[in-house]
Amino acid sequence: MNWVELVGYAASALVVLSLAMTSVVRLRVISLIGSLTFVVYGALLPSVPIIITNAAVAALNVWFLRKEFSPSRDLGAVPIAVDAPFLVDFLRSHAADIERTWPGAKPGPTSTFALVLTRDGLPAGALVGRPDGDTLHLDLDYVMKEFRDSRIGQWLYGPGSRLLRDAGFTRVVRDRPDAAHRSYLKAVGFVEDGDRLVRTL
Repeated sequence: MNWVELVGYAASALVVLSLAMTSVVRLRVISLIGSLTFVVYGALLPSVPIIITNAAVAALNVWFLRKEFSPSRDLGAVPIAVDAPFLVDFLRSHAADIERTWPGAKPGPTSTFALVLTRDGLPAGALVGRPDGDTLHLDLDYVMKEFRDSRIGQWLYGPGSRLLRDAGFTRVVRDRPDAAHRSYLKAVGFVEDGDRLVRTL
């Protein structure tokens, strides 16, 4: 086996790996790297069909990634009753993933505020919290794993925070966050306040 064949095998491995990704963004990024590696492989052979095919695949991946990170990406949130059948079923369907990402997150009787987070008009996650005057205590901020690279959190606490302000909230608080939540919440603008994190809207 020579080094040119190794390039071909590496390209094939990257394309296969991309198909195993649950995240839309990671799938596109790894597929892009794989297709560019195939372009190099085609040039080394040389093989014009391999170059043309994979250059086209690379261009499509770039187009989809630009669309994914475009400011005009259709992200949204819809207020919903905490006991609404749709939300109850959504949380039940994703209970295992929620337990992995938000261990112990079980909205209680005081958790009376909820949003369904959407991407391109389809459900992508849910936010559930406990209102306390103008403060929303965050019980759950969940996004489906395939959309976690889609900047839904940045949108929700940035341009989308209008929905929270319209509901009468001026800040969102997460009490005693664990390490994973702390990292995510800081990335979307929360700041330390004792043993909790606070995001002013």
